[in-house]
Amino acid sequence: MTLLSRAIQITAFGGPDHMQLVDTEVGQPGPGEIRIRHHAVGLNYIDVYQRTGLYPNAMPLQLGMEGAGVVEAVGEGVDHLAAGDRAAYASNPPGSYCERRVMPARCVVKLPDDISFETGAAMMLKGLTAQYLLRRTLPQGGLNAGDFILWHAAAGGVGLIACQWARALGLQLIGTAGSDEKCALAREHGATHTINYRSEDFVARVKEITGGAGVKAVYDSVGADTFMKSLDCLSPFGLLACYGNASGKVPPLDIGLLAAKGSLFVSRPTLFTHIATRERTQAMADELFAVVQSGAVTIRIDQRYPLAEVARAHRELEARQTTGSSVLLP
Repeated sequence: MTLLSRAIQITAFGGPDHMQLVDTEVGQPGPGEIRIRHHAVGLNYIDVYQRTGLYPNAMPLQLGMEGAGVVEAVGEGVDHLAAGDRAAYASNPPGSYCERRVMPARCVVKLPDDISFETGAAMMLKGLTAQYLLRRTLPQGGLNAGDFILWHAAAGGVGLIACQWARALGLQLIGTAGSDEKCALAREHGATHTINYRSEDFVARVKEITGGAGVKAVYDSVGADTFMKSLDCLSPFGLLACYGNASGKVPPLDIGLLAAKGSLFVSRPTLFTHIATRERTQAMADELFAVVQSGAVTIRIDQRYPLAEVARAHRELEARQTTGSSVLLP
């Protein structure tokens, strides 16, 4: 049986207007696959990277890495999901900007009944990113209660989850954001200190807040605009985890700078390395679901867009006009 699905595709890399709403045919899942009907789809900055070609893919490309809905059918060998299950995922390959799709089952997990589809779609990629950064991407000696960390884009979808999770872990998170309103939002969600990077020198403020010591770790999704100054915020043996490039790719690094600045560590982690197996995906998702169900972390959805208005969603995301998480509604 073949079904029709509205979907967002591009046939060439470019701006938001390159995205087209088309009808696609969706068949039956093969071995190791499921077919899912989305109730909500997540919006993430990686979608922009793929639309522009910074992260190239073959054409035509159906965008989107995150969604939640109901499993319609399962293929041979899939035993952790069944038709009728509520489910959510962050997964390669792209393709979640649609009503329904066939996709690998490996990174799809059951969505607890007390977590809504919109929350599931808004939390998987961003929440699992916060999980692998705070729990698995750690400086020498790990992170302990009372330690200072610096988090760029603290009022974004990943940032607001990280603010809350860091507070639950007893960490002192210093968050940067581009307005006083966004700084206030980060503080409401658990940031111990905030810095408006448009009006303050964040390196000087970090040194002031930490008494000159610097932070044990910097988590940076901004990239080119912040990378070098982020190194200056670290204490000796500190870690810079650069997990995104919203302002552009980081330029080549003279590795000798890491010695000169205090035997520093630099990492370029990705979520998809961490969720490469079903078992690891499930373990990470279980921890994410637990902190959400406990109330320690709430998923803030500040923007909802019809699927047909995805170009507006991308424009607002790129202009840094959004806060928290955003979802597309098929």
